[in-house]
This record gives sequence, structure tokens and C-alpha cells, in this order.
Amino acid sequence: MSDSPPSSTRIKPDDQRPEHPDFWCKRFGEGITPWDAGCVPNAFADFVVRQPAPLDTLIPGCGSAWEARHLVDLGWPVTALDFSPAAVATARGVLGDAAVDLVCEDFFTFSPRRPYQLLYERAFLCALPRKLWPDWGRRVAELLPRGGLLAGYFFVCDQPKGPPFGILPGQLDELLAPNFTRIEDAAVDDSIPVFAGCERWQVWWRLAAGHHTASGEAQAADRTSGNRS
Repeated sequence: MSDSPPSSTRIKPDDQRPEHPDFWCKRFGEGITPWDAGCVPNAFADFVVRQPAPLDTLIPGCGSAWEARHLVDLGWPVTALDFSPAAVATARGVLGDAAVDLVCEDFFTFSPRRPYQLLYERAFLCALPRKLWPDWGRRVAELLPRGGLLAGYFFVCDQPKGPPFGILPGQLDELLAPNFTRIEDAAVDDSIPVFAGCERWQVWWRLAAGHHTASGEAQAADRTSGNRS
């Protein structure tokens, strides 16, 4: 009789677990990066143009860091974060000598040196196993002060296996609604194949504790349209 545990409880090797950096190091090392658009997506570029001033930005799971390069070229302060050394090495190649704070650390234990005004999301939440989603929701709220923005792309569908792991609208609301109000939500017309038909561009505004949602939406609308509140 075998002494090995049943397959349902057997721990997978680190390079088969997306919550471990070895998973991503293997894929970057083998050049298997279907989530990498190789450019800056349209909705994000438009969002950046609409801001009245540069926002101090954190990009978790930055991967190749195309968006980080775009922002720093426009004079924005940027922290690009990834826990995979191979991803960070790839990002260095894209960033060159650009003045980006490129950090190889875990999003969940990273200690920022300053508060951020914007957290940019693409291909990060959907890369996390579902068991980590509540931790993600809490961490995003911790990193953004009142009035901060969570902006980016969400893989909204019922795809159970991943990455990318699909999230349903109600699940996303459950993660963010206690601390944020959604102020933009639109379909995406330039998705890469791995996300095609399922991406939503969304912007969420960080509420203060006990803040009235309607009031928050009004102030946030002014902010994202280019007006100071």
C-alpha cells in the first residue's frame, strides 16, 4: 500500500502554484507570457491623460512593466512591484534607466515608504488563487488612503481554472464595496487573446470609514473628470 497522500491533498511543486514566485519565474524563463500585451492598453492611457496631475502609483504584479514605463515617461512617480525575480529582470529590460522604483517583494508583505494615490490593476488579481482574494481586497484598502484610486482591468467571467481565474461581478463587489465605490465600468475593446471578451475597465474610489457612498461618488466623479474637489 502506498504511503503517499491522495492527489486531492498532495502539495504541488512550487513551479505549479501561482501563489509562489517559482511559478512565474518558470514562465518568464521559458518565454510563456500570454498575459503580456507588450504595450499600454487604451483605457489606461486615456485615464492617465484625464488626470489633472501625476499620481503616485503602485503597480503590483508589474510583470514586464510597460505601464510603469509609460507613466514615468510622463513624469509620474511609480513603484513597480513583483515577487518573481525573473519578472523583475524582464521589467528592468523594458524600463532601462527610467526612474521607476522597481521592487522585488511580495505584495502582501511589502512595506511602502509613502502612501499611494493610485493602484493600477491588470493581470494581478486574476493571477491569484481564489483563497487569496479576501487578502487582496483588504491589502488594496490598506495601501490607498481616502480619495485614492484603484484603476485597471478585471477578468470578469466564470472561468474556474487558471490563471487567469475569472471573477463574477458580485464577487468583485464583495471584495471592494466595503471600502470603495465604483465610478467607472466599461467593456474593453483591445484585450489580448487570453482576456478577450471578459475584461472590464473599472475605477474604484477609496472611501473613508463611514463615508456616505453618494457623496463619495460625486467627489470621485469630479476627481476623474479633471476637477479638484
